[in-house]
Amino acid sequence: MTLGIGLIGSGYMGKCHAMAWNGVATVFADVERPRLVALADATTELAAKHGRAFGFARSTGNWRDLVADPQIDVISIAAPNQFHAEISVAALEAGKHVWCEKPMATALEDARRMRDAARSSGRIAVLGYNYIQNPMIRLAKSLIEQGEIGVVNHIRLEMDEDYMAAAAEPFYWKSEKTSGYGALDDFAVHPLSLLTVLHGRISEVSADMAKPYATRPDRSGGTRAVENHDIAQALFRTGTGASGVLMVNRTAWGRKGRIAIQIYGSEGSILYDQERMNELEIYSARDPAGRQGYRRILSAPDHPPYRDFIPAPGHGLGFNELKVIECRELLSRIAGEEAHVIDFDTGFEIEEVVHAMAASAAERVWKRIG
Repeated sequence: MTLGIGLIGSGYMGKCHAMAWNGVATVFADVERPRLVALADATTELAAKHGRAFGFARSTGNWRDLVADPQIDVISIAAPNQFHAEISVAALEAGKHVWCEKPMATALEDARRMRDAARSSGRIAVLGYNYIQNPMIRLAKSLIEQGEIGVVNHIRLEMDEDYMAAAAEPFYWKSEKTSGYGALDDFAVHPLSLLTVLHGRISEVSADMAKPYATRPDRSGGTRAVENHDIAQALFRTGTGASGVLMVNRTAWGRKGRIAIQIYGSEGSILYDQERMNELEIYSARDPAGRQGYRRILSAPDHPPYRDFIPAPGHGLGFNELKVIECRELLSRIAGEEAHVIDFDTGFEIEEVVHAMAASAAERVWKRIG
């Protein structure tokens, strides 16, 4: 059956979803091309403009029209964070599958409602953690599972960008309390998703958050108090006993799209940096003396599903290609097949970590999770 698609939101991530829905059947020959039924946005004018550009048959200024549309089977949610819960629950209760951008929700109780709605609906509900789709991350996972670096004992996670680094950057919705804690849930969920895939769950945390700028200029010429935190860091331990540290910063001058992962084991280590997303570095202590050192591996057709995009090694994939892979994985899960996704159950576990970190920062204590 050809699936009908509805998209809510046409900004940065909405466009990424649209490109994925448009491209998934072109890249993956075994995928039936979905029908782009309708796009919804905040106004009818905005929806009409982007609906035409993105290839959707219809548009509307009311997202509930998509929930009620019998021609729509899957709803992509690329609306601001604070709307994820309401839209997801409504879509699931209407019998739609859901592809929702991260973070899951701005309140833990809302995330729980989303998880429970997915469970009771019998529909597929996954989150937009596209970085886990990188062939290099899949390679790292297989190397760890095969014991290439021995027993993992320490993990360092970082995510940094500088799009909010300037003190003169105007206030906008990502600095509002209603959008969440700030860098902790806007950013940290991405490296936490990678940790979930590569190693497993966090069991306890001790965290802190910082606000480098107390106010930002508003568009009326005045200033407005910043309501959340642009910097966060945490110590953590995983369920296997490994120690770790997480550091995230939305005001890090010079960093553009950095997610750095360092995983240390008893027999070696693995390094990855999202700014060099087509590379993975591995060190093996088993190499003979005098020949030890980090080996750089470039993405290539031998690293699925790279071959579906490009037949030659070293040419590289990009952010939007990862979204296409994520789209394909969603379709596989809907078809009842095994798929590499973070569903609402696993997504809720990530939310538990984020909220435990926020509570730890507020109370200045270690917090256990689960």
